[in-house]
Amino acid sequence: MNYFFMKNYFYLLTIFFISFKTYALEVTLTQGTVKPTPIAVTDFFSTDNKIKKIGKNISMIISDNLERSGLFLPIDKKAFIQDTESLSDQPRFEDWKLIKAQHLISGKIFKNNDKISVEFRLFDVFAQKQLIGKRYQTSENNWRRVSHIISDAIFERITGEGGYFDTRIVYVAETGPKENKQKRLAIMDQDQANHRFLTDGSYLVLTPRFSPNSQKITYMSYVDRNNPRVYILDIETGQQEIVGEFPGMTFAPRFSPDGKKIIMSYSDPNVGNSEIYILDLATRISSRITNSSAIDVSGSFAPNGNRIVFNSDRSGRRHLYVADINGKNIKRISREGGSYYTPVWSPRGDMIAFTKQEGGQFYIGVMETNGSNERMIAKSFHVEGPTWSPNGRYLLYFKEERTAEDGSGGESSLFSIDLTGYNERKIITPLGGSDPAWSPLLH
Repeated sequence: MNYFFMKNYFYLLTIFFISFKTYALEVTLTQGTVKPTPIAVTDFFSTDNKIKKIGKNISMIISDNLERSGLFLPIDKKAFIQDTESLSDQPRFEDWKLIKAQHLISGKIFKNNDKISVEFRLFDVFAQKQLIGKRYQTSENNWRRVSHIISDAIFERITGEGGYFDTRIVYVAETGPKENKQKRLAIMDQDQANHRFLTDGSYLVLTPRFSPNSQKITYMSYVDRNNPRVYILDIETGQQEIVGEFPGMTFAPRFSPDGKKIIMSYSDPNVGNSEIYILDLATRISSRITNSSAIDVSGSFAPNGNRIVFNSDRSGRRHLYVADINGKNIKRISREGGSYYTPVWSPRGDMIAFTKQEGGQFYIGVMETNGSNERMIAKSFHVEGPTWSPNGRYLLYFKEERTAEDGSGGESSLFSIDLTGYNERKIITPLGGSDPAWSPLLH
């Protein structure tokens, strides 16, 4: 089944709580490094050979998700002592202590008429306690989605933070020479599965951003290269609508937290410079938020929808500013050297990520919303466009390679990194990639 239609099936998914014990565990963070927690992820047990294969695949997806987070170290299954059949009844904790597993995940899967039931349990090995257990009933083709949902439940129970595995990434797929790249929208699961192109590359697309319900994307398009348009695309139906045609250059539309508005910047010829505007999607009336002789761009809402962050050159260099959504109480928050770009508010509301250029180098950085505790977590010849995971712990962005004298090189690729600056990983895509956006959780 195509992933993009699985959402409808998910409404049929039934969750049964087996048990839940409030038992707080701790993740150790020190100076930008993480000590991964050893965890045993066993194959999900079944007496049906066909269903057993699905159980093994579910186990693999969970293990890969947890390992990719940088917080867990899945133990090689060859080291396991207890078999999955006896484990499905009761774990022998001493067997798991011997291989130094701190946590243990076991599961069962079985056929239930035209559906499958998937059950998992998470144990603290040294405390010899079950931390959580759930059962999901869904269609057989939905096993991958269930794997991500289980991963989220495990991640949240152990770390105390929300999960981020049942999410999607939209980005601009690029191919061709640097001076004439073909760009099209593409979407995939956060683990790079179910990749799909959303546009055909016959026109330029830029800065895709998800709506709060993850079903729609707003983006910039130059179907007519002299006439930029803002579109909204329904991912599930493929239906597309024009939000509007705006005068002059238009930049980076982004949804409000309630999905009812879009913030963007454009240069109205009657104004003469780029300002921040908020467009009401119901009335299609835009309100001008900033009013200065400077260039104001890259607006992003706070998660409560009451404030925005943007960048402006009103002080000479490009800096970050916050303001109320009516444009009042504007305050500069960036204080260090260099120029700041592409700010985006964390879904937790406590931090702002940004791109910074200083001394011939580009950086991805974060700071608190008042500008304090600024720190860089990634750098490269050209790195840009941070976007937050829904739990506010990880960032996606893209890097562009240098172009050689013969014109080769210059490819762009997506990367992810932990908020601490640890665990940077390249995201594998069929083509080059830029301008990523991370969806909210799908469940």
